[in-house]
Amino acid sequence: MSEIRIGISGWRYAPWRGDFYPEGLAQKNELHYASRTVGSIEINGSFYALQTPERYAGWYADTPEGFVFSVKAPRFITHVRRLRDVETPVANFFASGVLRLEDKLGPMLWQFPPSFRFDAGQFEHFLDLLPQDAEAARACAMKCDSTLRRKGSLEFTREGPLRHAVEIRHRSFVVPAFVELLSRYRVALVVADTAGKWPYQEDVTSDFLYLRLHGDEELYASGYSDEALDRWAARIRLWTHGDQPEDAHLIDPHRAVEHQPRDAYCYFDNDIKVRAPYDARALLERLGLADRLEYAPGQLEARS
Repeated sequence: MSEIRIGISGWRYAPWRGDFYPEGLAQKNELHYASRTVGSIEINGSFYALQTPERYAGWYADTPEGFVFSVKAPRFITHVRRLRDVETPVANFFASGVLRLEDKLGPMLWQFPPSFRFDAGQFEHFLDLLPQDAEAARACAMKCDSTLRRKGSLEFTREGPLRHAVEIRHRSFVVPAFVELLSRYRVALVVADTAGKWPYQEDVTSDFLYLRLHGDEELYASGYSDEALDRWAARIRLWTHGDQPEDAHLIDPHRAVEHQPRDAYCYFDNDIKVRAPYDARALLERLGLADRLEYAPGQLEARS
């Protein structure tokens, strides 16, 4: 059976207060509320700075049983170092406590800037650094800077595989060699809807799909129409059943893909005009998943 997670990228936005978040809801309770209103949340603070074991453990405690986070990996690796000499920074990320999310840890997102070009050798070296399971993540974290060797960072009980997804924004990645690399390392290619600004590709390269919906017509701002949401719901159903849309945008249309159920993670990042949580909720309703959640947007009183 495949699992579908629909949610939002981040949860702490001032314009959401008094709208998606009910009037009077304390800021400290926003994650508690959001995690009971959508099916998953993408942590993006980790993109800007390393978080702490205590913070990850706190997020775990503040969310309901069965909830799943995705974690956006540090821009220091992808945007500043641009994959040059990143062995220690990758170790630092895993030593920062991310596995304290335990069973609530979903995929890790590696987003690359629009100016970053594909280099097969460099990219394969990077993919080879990424731990594929919890034990490998522990071994990777042990290679961190001494300042990151903090109490609690490796105090986790999680076992089993880890998932990684890559979001690209330069046309040089639109080559079969890139798809082959991702497939070999079982890393998902992010299906990124960016209002036509950056490449939109739908090649399936792992046992899960990772979607980021940044805006249908205006990047980070415009909402999704009923027709657009119906289209996304239909595509997610196809992917999770092991099929591919007939009009799929593929880098390598000749590559054979095994027919098997796949999990799907979908995050709305059109947050500027308070569209993301409502679009996420509307997609959850189309997929028959909204009834499982405790709150409806803007309502402070939980469902009995």
